[in-house]
Amino acid sequence: MRVRHRSTEIDLLGRLIRAEAVGEGIMGMKLVGNVVVNRVCYTCKPFKHIKTIYDAVNQKNQFEGITIPLFNAQATSKEKKIAIDCIKFWRAHPAYSALYFQNPGKGKSCKKNWYGVLVGRYKNHCFYNPEKICNL
Repeated sequence: MRVRHRSTEIDLLGRLIRAEAVGEGIMGMKLVGNVVVNRVCYTCKPFKHIKTIYDAVNQKNQFEGITIPLFNAQATSKEKKIAIDCIKFWRAHPAYSALYFQNPGKGKSCKKNWYGVLVGRYKNHCFYNPEKICNL
């Protein structure tokens, strides 16, 4: 297991995954979940005080998804399964060590640097690793 969690955090992560990446399919949703869990595992600024999935999801100004209506409904069983996979073990490129993702818009390029270094793209999401490696 990558991080400790409460059952309510499975639903919370599932809801965020849906709000941020529902159009990206299962793989895209898992990559977004991977980034959230990475933030709990990371030990350097600005995530030094992030200890739980709840902390990561609710960190100020980090995830646009928590502000949209898709976030409000309970997670489906599929979304909860994706969340559990990310919490327990799942990691993959380009989100393996990523701490940020961005959706620049359909057909638009990823910025090479945006809160870190671009490591890859999956569909409409660009993933960024931190410039410094900090125990991830």
